[in-house]
Amino acid sequence: MAALQWHKVAESPDELIVGDNNIAVIEVAGKKICLAALDGHWYGFAYKCPHASGIMANGYLDAMGNIVCPLHRYRFSIRNGRNVSGEGYYLKTYPVEQRPDGLYVGVAPTGFFGF
Repeated sequence: MAALQWHKVAESPDELIVGDNNIAVIEVAGKKICLAALDGHWYGFAYKCPHASGIMANGYLDAMGNIVCPLHRYRFSIRNGRNVSGEGYYLKTYPVEQRPDGLYVGVAPTGFFGF
């Protein structure tokens, strides 16, 4: 597996445009990715739900730190993408690092045809 490519997405988290639901949407390497902060740490996760492609940025974080899809209320841990409401899906997650010079998101490089 190829090493992650780290992309600087903001000088500071304060630069992110965060919605009322505390979720920001960024574009990295041609992909839309959602970012959300929980307990002082930033997490990255897929823009669309793996079940029916609901826009996760239109969902919300519940009290347990799960992202809830706006379409069918499927819940996923933003820490690891695990489906915690029992449907068996997995939400892609992206590592996020807050470094002294900014906020970075790690994305695996894709080859020809996106593989």
